[in-house]
Amino acid sequence: MRDYLLVGGVACATTFVLTFFVRRLAIRFGAVVKPDERRVHPKPMPTIGGAAMFLGFLAAMAVAARLEPFQDIFRGSSEPLGIVIAAAIMFGVGMADDLQEWSPPAKMAGQVLAATPLYLLAVVMYFFRIPFAGIVSIGPDLQPLLTVLWVIGMANAVNFIDGLDGLAAGIVAIAAGAFFLYATRLSDAALLEPSNAARLVAIITVGICLGFLPHNFPGRIMMGDAGALFLGLLMAASTLLVGGRTDDQFSGNTFFFFAPIFIPFFILGVPIIDTAFAIIRRSRRGMSAALGDRGHLHYRLLTLGHGQRRAVLILWAWTAVLSGLVLVPTYTGRGNAIIPLAVVGLCILLYTFFHPGVRRKASAVAAEPPLAVERGG
Repeated sequence: MRDYLLVGGVACATTFVLTFFVRRLAIRFGAVVKPDERRVHPKPMPTIGGAAMFLGFLAAMAVAARLEPFQDIFRGSSEPLGIVIAAAIMFGVGMADDLQEWSPPAKMAGQVLAATPLYLLAVVMYFFRIPFAGIVSIGPDLQPLLTVLWVIGMANAVNFIDGLDGLAAGIVAIAAGAFFLYATRLSDAALLEPSNAARLVAIITVGICLGFLPHNFPGRIMMGDAGALFLGLLMAASTLLVGGRTDDQFSGNTFFFFAPIFIPFFILGVPIIDTAFAIIRRSRRGMSAALGDRGHLHYRLLTLGHGQRRAVLILWAWTAVLSGLVLVPTYTGRGNAIIPLAVVGLCILLYTFFHPGVRRKASAVAAEPPLAVERGG
């Protein structure tokens, strides 16, 4: 554990220090986002903070590669190389989109390209769990497809929640930390091989998020798509290496396999549903589905009178509660049947609490002009 904390500390410190320099470079070269009607920032914001996060990741991986406890990971497996290459490609795709906006098809193609090194270098699912139905063994023909879909889903989930300062970084830090604890539990139970890189990737993810938050939460710099897509790639890789690698029945395994990718969707279930209905509504009106509005949960929190900081803290707390719930059966051996019901109950509570207030302001929200799709903050 001490070595994992050391590597996570390197990721945190490197990201924190380098963000100062990245922010200055962004301002110098004009990589800033100006205020407009669809953003909450009152002043221009640098938007390539993901560069510091990526460099923090590389620094932490380099240190881990030289530490004796991690030699099984770096010498006995091709997984670290696949993750580094995939992360570099995904970061490049996000950075290019931050500097000059790409079309959705081009951006999707880049995400598919980023997933390719993962399945070529063995970062794939071998088993897939179907809740209450058992385990399905995945053949080599389906492994590439499922890997690509998993990466795309996770990357866009993180990118979707990157709407307020500190929101995505905080949520991913909490989720990755919980996943690290879960992977540690599996490792202690000898259900993961010593060469499995999932715990290492998870703790580095926590480190780079914590290193970036002091700059991002006060609103000094945004991670942009470069950071959001990159974080999604790291979460996808770590979940692939744990959830899809063991067919043993372990308390909490079924639920936690899905939790890392579902946590963002559970937390932001209301805006996801709202977005889906908004797309349908605009399509019926003949409007472009690419137009956005202020129906996302973070906008609703602001509409209900919560400031940006409080809105982010509410969603962080929601993530922590969900993460705690899915860890309960893993560490106690009890609660497998209760966890799904508790998660659904919390989601219903969230919807019930926030939706009535938003409905009372529906006329004011509807009166606002349509906005372009929100880009990451």
